Amino acid sequence: MTQQTHEEQMEAYTEAATSGLYAKQSGLVGKYDNVRRLWEDEITRLFLHPHLQQLIERKQSRMQRVRIMDLGCGSADGYELLADVRRRDADLRDFEVALLTPGMLGFYKGVDLNEELIAQAQSIYGQNSKLVFEQADFTQGLPMAENEKPYDLYFASYGTCSHHNDDETFIHLLADIASRVEEHCLIVCDWLGRYSYEWQSLWTNDLSENRNMDYVVSYIYEKEEREQRRDELQHLFLRLVSRQEAEGMVAEASKRAEVAIKPLEYFDRSVFTGRHMDTADYNPQAQPLRQAVNSLHEANVRTDPSSLLVDYMPKEGFEFINDYFEHLQMCWNALVLYVDELMQNYDVQQRTFSAEPPPVPASYPTALREMMERMRLVVEGVGWLGLGLPRENIIEPQLGYALRHLEMRLQKGLGCAHGLVGIFEVGTIKGPSPNTFAKRAVEAPRLPAARVTTAR
Repeated sequence: MTQQTHEEQMEAYTEAATSGLYAKQSGLVGKYDNVRRLWEDEITRLFLHPHLQQLIERKQSRMQRVRIMDLGCGSADGYELLADVRRRDADLRDFEVALLTPGMLGFYKGVDLNEELIAQAQSIYGQNSKLVFEQADFTQGLPMAENEKPYDLYFASYGTCSHHNDDETFIHLLADIASRVEEHCLIVCDWLGRYSYEWQSLWTNDLSENRNMDYVVSYIYEKEEREQRRDELQHLFLRLVSRQEAEGMVAEASKRAEVAIKPLEYFDRSVFTGRHMDTADYNPQAQPLRQAVNSLHEANVRTDPSSLLVDYMPKEGFEFINDYFEHLQMCWNALVLYVDELMQNYDVQQRTFSAEPPPVPASYPTALREMMERMRLVVEGVGWLGLGLPRENIIEPQLGYALRHLEMRLQKGLGCAHGLVGIFEVGTIKGPSPNTFAKRAVEAPRLPAARVTTAR
């Protein structure tokens, strides 16, 4: 497929917006489905949290508020994601839990090329004078006036950076941001991961091949309608990026700007739950795991555990990546099967297990052991409630969060998921080593051993 014009690219987003499936709704389908809201958004928030907290504390110490530019803002998606980053130290007594409070937000500028999405954002947030939305093409340069004050956070989400089909335009944009920084800023970049299982057919060991993919916007329709509309579906031409390629582009931008752009974090998002897992458009062996995980988080819906089991099919010549997916698959399936066994053996009348669950092997990875132990406590704690459908509305959502925790703790930030996200800083700031950030952001508090091991 040849490179598209921006007008042709925008037709895809216009179709999605007019379909109604880009509306601010939630549930099993649509852009804002359960996985989008409770997995993808939250994974980004959890990894971003320590860096955003440091930025806010830095601004507070200078009696200043935070300025944000959202590149590819859509209908204010970036603003909503950032506004819902929660304090990690909040307990049950706290009511105000937002990290970026309205009082700390000084100015937000959302930029997008699509008129319909900008109009939607303005219709929702236009009454807030601190939020401004502008139509601009960020692949043609940084959309800032010459005398415009620099921003503290430049934020791109959901594959926005993959609209830079030519690496040169991205390098130019990043260098322009870095050269305008007066003291310090954070930059968040988001690409499509080169080695997502969703498009295994495009994997290559030669990074000069398959640089851009023909991304079909087919996921906005259910399966039957998707097949009926196959000839009408819109296409996007998007860059696939690995960690190695991202590092190269950032290094080149830093060199050109003559300013250090320091990587703080790389992480993979949506390893087994990307939208094209359900369509299988680029991998006929992909399973509809997003649909299954969406079901876990849907109110009053009971999910078939077998629909959650992953059967990863390796690709020859990619041993390192195959090993990663195989390991995650085994941990994922072990947790699903363990929780299913807990539910099968739980006696509601006696409020205990009819057969003692097997002990969790000490050889299992820490993240898996923690989640298995937690899920046992969940089943024991609420299985007898009776009111409010405890399996559908408590146990299954908690299983969803436990699987999300596995994805976060076991990911490698190499581009092995739907999204590869990089967090960078320009300037200097004191704080913990970047290597500790991911662990701090996602590590669950350790459970008291006595509560886990004592039989009831």
